[in-house]
Amino acid sequence: MAEFVEVGKTTGLPDGAMKEVSVRGNRLLLARVGDNYYAAASRCPHLGANLAEGTLQGSVVTCPRHGSQFDLVDGHVVRWTQWSGLISKMNQALRSPRPLKVYRTKVEGGKILAEF
Repeated sequence: MAEFVEVGKTTGLPDGAMKEVSVRGNRLLLARVGDNYYAAASRCPHLGANLAEGTLQGSVVTCPRHGSQFDLVDGHVVRWTQWSGLISKMNQALRSPRPLKVYRTKVEGGKILAEF
Protein backbone atom coordinates (compact mmCIF):
# COMPACT_ATOMS: atom_id res chain seq x y z
CA MET A 1 0.00 0.00 0.00
CA ALA A 2 1.32 3.44 -0.91
CA GLU A 3 2.18 5.89 1.83
CA PHE A 4 3.27 9.52 2.03
CA VAL A 5 6.79 10.14 3.34
CA GLU A 6 8.58 13.39 4.10
CA VAL A 7 10.90 14.49 1.29
CA GLY A 8 11.64 18.05 2.37
CA LYS A 9 10.52 21.21 4.14
CA THR A 10 8.65 24.05 2.50
CA THR A 11 11.07 26.56 4.04
CA GLY A 12 13.98 24.92 2.21
CA LEU A 13 12.52 25.38 -1.27
CA PRO A 14 11.79 28.91 -2.50
CA ASP A 15 9.38 29.59 -5.37
CA GLY A 16 10.91 28.68 -8.74
CA ALA A 17 13.62 26.50 -7.19
CA MET A 18 14.44 22.82 -7.51
CA LYS A 19 16.87 20.50 -5.77
CA GLU A 20 17.82 16.85 -5.59
CA VAL A 21 17.11 14.83 -2.45
CA SER A 22 17.59 11.18 -1.52
CA VAL A 23 14.62 9.36 -0.01
CA ARG A 24 14.34 5.61 0.59
CA GLY A 25 17.14 4.91 -1.87
CA ASN A 26 15.53 7.06 -4.56
CA ARG A 27 17.03 10.27 -5.91
CA LEU A 28 14.19 12.75 -6.32
CA LEU A 29 13.86 16.15 -7.88
CA LEU A 30 11.85 18.52 -5.68
CA ALA A 31 10.50 21.68 -7.26
CA ARG A 32 8.27 24.53 -6.20
CA VAL A 33 6.13 26.63 -8.51
CA GLY A 34 4.05 29.13 -6.58
CA ASP A 35 2.15 27.18 -3.94
CA ASN A 36 2.62 23.86 -5.78
CA TYR A 37 5.31 21.34 -4.86
CA TYR A 38 6.43 18.60 -7.23
CA ALA A 39 8.47 15.44 -6.78
CA ALA A 40 9.88 13.43 -9.69
CA ALA A 41 12.75 11.12 -10.54
CA SER A 42 15.86 13.30 -10.56
CA ARG A 43 17.47 11.57 -13.54
CA CYS A 44 16.43 12.34 -17.09
CA PRO A 45 14.92 9.26 -18.78
CA HIS A 46 16.89 10.14 -21.95
CA LEU A 47 20.50 9.66 -20.81
CA GLY A 48 20.37 10.05 -17.02
CA ALA A 49 21.50 13.64 -16.50
CA ASN A 50 20.71 15.27 -13.16
CA LEU A 51 17.58 17.34 -13.78
CA ALA A 52 18.26 19.50 -10.70
CA GLU A 53 21.14 20.99 -12.70
CA GLY A 54 18.73 21.97 -15.48
CA THR A 55 16.26 24.83 -15.65
CA LEU A 56 12.67 25.26 -14.50
CA GLN A 57 10.13 27.38 -16.38
CA GLY A 58 6.71 27.10 -14.85
CA SER A 59 6.22 23.39 -14.24
CA VAL A 60 8.51 22.35 -17.13
CA VAL A 61 12.01 21.14 -16.28
CA THR A 62 14.70 21.16 -19.00
CA CYS A 63 17.52 18.62 -18.92
CA PRO A 64 20.98 20.24 -18.81
CA ARG A 65 22.51 17.67 -21.16
CA HIS A 66 20.34 17.45 -24.28
CA GLY A 67 17.47 19.86 -23.66
CA SER A 68 14.78 17.24 -23.09
CA GLN A 69 11.76 18.77 -21.34
CA PHE A 70 9.21 17.24 -18.99
CA ASP A 71 6.12 18.67 -17.29
CA LEU A 72 6.33 18.02 -13.54
CA VAL A 73 2.53 18.03 -13.24
CA ASP A 74 2.21 14.59 -14.86
CA GLY A 75 5.68 13.75 -16.26
CA HIS A 76 4.71 13.95 -19.93
CA VAL A 77 7.40 14.68 -22.51
CA VAL A 78 7.25 18.26 -23.76
CA ARG A 79 10.34 17.83 -25.97
CA TRP A 80 12.52 14.72 -26.16
CA THR A 81 15.75 16.52 -27.13
CA GLN A 82 16.70 19.88 -28.59
CA TRP A 83 18.10 18.13 -31.65
CA SER A 84 16.34 18.29 -35.00
CA GLY A 85 16.40 16.61 -38.37
CA LEU A 86 18.21 13.31 -38.94
CA ILE A 87 19.97 13.37 -35.57
CA SER A 88 16.61 13.67 -33.81
CA LYS A 89 15.11 10.80 -35.82
CA MET A 90 18.12 8.56 -35.13
CA ASN A 91 17.99 9.40 -31.42
CA GLN A 92 14.27 8.62 -31.19
CA ALA A 93 14.85 5.29 -32.92
CA LEU A 94 17.55 4.39 -30.39
CA ARG A 95 16.00 5.94 -27.27
CA SER A 96 12.26 6.33 -27.66
CA PRO A 97 10.66 9.15 -25.66
CA ARG A 98 9.67 8.13 -22.13
CA PRO A 99 7.80 10.20 -19.55
CA LEU A 100 9.41 11.31 -16.30
CA LYS A 101 8.29 9.39 -13.22
CA VAL A 102 6.43 11.77 -10.91
CA TYR A 103 5.15 11.32 -7.38
CA ARG A 104 1.96 12.73 -5.89
CA THR A 105 2.74 15.34 -3.23
CA LYS A 106 1.02 17.15 -0.41
CA VAL A 107 2.07 19.61 2.30
CA GLU A 108 1.36 19.13 5.98
CA GLY A 109 2.73 21.35 8.73
CA GLY A 110 5.54 22.75 6.59
CA LYS A 111 6.63 19.30 5.42
CA ILE A 112 6.61 18.24 1.75
CA LEU A 113 5.33 14.66 1.50
CA ALA A 114 5.53 12.38 -1.54
CA GLU A 115 3.57 9.21 -2.11
CA PHE A 116 5.61 6.02 -2.48
